[in-house]
Amino acid sequence: MDMTLVASALGAKAGAAQMQVAQALIKTSADAERSAVMTLLGDAIQNSNPLTNVPAGVGGKVDVSA
Repeated sequence: MDMTLVASALGAKAGAAQMQVAQALIKTSADAERSAVMTLLGDAIQNSNPLTNVPAGVGGKVDVSA
């Protein structure tokens, strides 16, 4: 077998391995981002529920400068 052909085949295998690693990293990153967003959304929903029964205007004139 010609050495150029062997080198080409080895390069193709290395490239395929790099692509698999990159895909795994992208999937892991996307899963982590989705988890972070779902956590933030869940916290926001839980924190807003106690305010649903508060009458209009409550907290409108709160002095938070202290």
